Amino acid sequence: MANQQVNGNGNVNGNVNGTGNGVNGSNNHQRFFEDFGVWKESPVLKGTTKFEPLPGVKNIMITGGAGFIACWLVRHLTLTYPDAYNIISFDKLDYCSSLNNTRTLNDKHNFTFFQGDITNPAEVVNCMERYNVDTVFHFAAQSHVDLSFGNSYSFTYTNVYGTHVMLESAKKCGITRFIHISTDEVYGEVMDDADDLVESSILAPTNPYAASKAAAEMMVHSYQKSFKLPVIIVRSNNVYGPHQFPEKIIPKFTCLLNRGQPLVLHGDGSPTRRYLFAGDAADAFDTILHKGQVGHIYNVGSYDEISNIDVCRRLLVHMGIPHETTEEFRSWVKYTHDRPFNDHRYAVDGTKLRNLGWEQKTSLEDGLKITVDWYRKFGEKWWGDITDVLTPFPTLSGLNVVSNSEAITDSPQPSGSAAETKGKVEDGVAAPAVTAA
Repeated sequence: MANQQVNGNGNVNGNVNGTGNGVNGSNNHQRFFEDFGVWKESPVLKGTTKFEPLPGVKNIMITGGAGFIACWLVRHLTLTYPDAYNIISFDKLDYCSSLNNTRTLNDKHNFTFFQGDITNPAEVVNCMERYNVDTVFHFAAQSHVDLSFGNSYSFTYTNVYGTHVMLESAKKCGITRFIHISTDEVYGEVMDDADDLVESSILAPTNPYAASKAAAEMMVHSYQKSFKLPVIIVRSNNVYGPHQFPEKIIPKFTCLLNRGQPLVLHGDGSPTRRYLFAGDAADAFDTILHKGQVGHIYNVGSYDEISNIDVCRRLLVHMGIPHETTEEFRSWVKYTHDRPFNDHRYAVDGTKLRNLGWEQKTSLEDGLKITVDWYRKFGEKWWGDITDVLTPFPTLSGLNVVSNSEAITDSPQPSGSAAETKGKVEDGVAAPAVTAA
């Protein structure tokens, strides 16, 4: 299979051998390789931790390496351990990935990009064998909950079958450490007065995405038990920060406000989430690589819990938009129908990871400022046209995000009322608001 080299501008230059900084595989979506120049202006962001390199670790494969959370770890490990570790970023280049997330590494001797699909055993094994991979961070997954309600088969295929392929390939290739990235959503909903959940808590997922991630964990456990594959599982809170595709609430709402458009909340905006800045997440994964014990599970827990409607308020503050009066707030915050089921909150106990020395360093206030500033400067250029992504319930058609038309109101909609209201979102732009009856 030919290897295509990427130069410092991120362009495909033709066939080279299997060494150096390359893009492996066919390219049917040229937009992923377009160089808008924006990445050259962006700050190079990574974590802050640095450990004594591990003697048994040399070649680290990171799946989903051009996606959001993984790209932070790709940059962090490549730049922090240039003489110790070779980093192979393995990515299908799906709709939410961008080579802009790692273009700054193209001239680094210890970085390689390999275009491949985790559901293709030949491509996975080819990468592992070609680069003599010894350690795997498995991030790649379908992860947007809204899409999982109407596109659930693809979530099962990617998240469960894809993880099975990764595990079988790791067994075949003699991988010495397999770090599987899961989510706090596998625990299911946590009531307001309940204790934070520890790693041994029962899994009780409530949506197709979370169920697929829980099923993937079962595959990981089975390979540990049956084949003694050295695995670690990581369950993290919501991660936010620069480089995130704007389908999630913080980047999406920042981009909408930057366009002068109102925010549209699902339901009444009361569900809460705990948020962790991406740099702190990269530090957590770095800590687990160097100090985590094989066979263990680690929660990555944040202290910053906030409701969706309060996220709106924080973003309005950071954007300098007046919203103190009821009229001002209503002009910027609208509502649409909720998900089929929306967990009220998740809450995990991260004590076990903190005992390894990791700590959350970035407050929500500081992290939001960094994130908002980044999206105001780069968000509209990073992925090309994101108009369709910014609608309340976008859908996927192949690798293209498609906009929708949903009822929009000034006040939260009673359950089941969405079809009866008259306000619409047409072509990704909110129509004049209609007050709910």
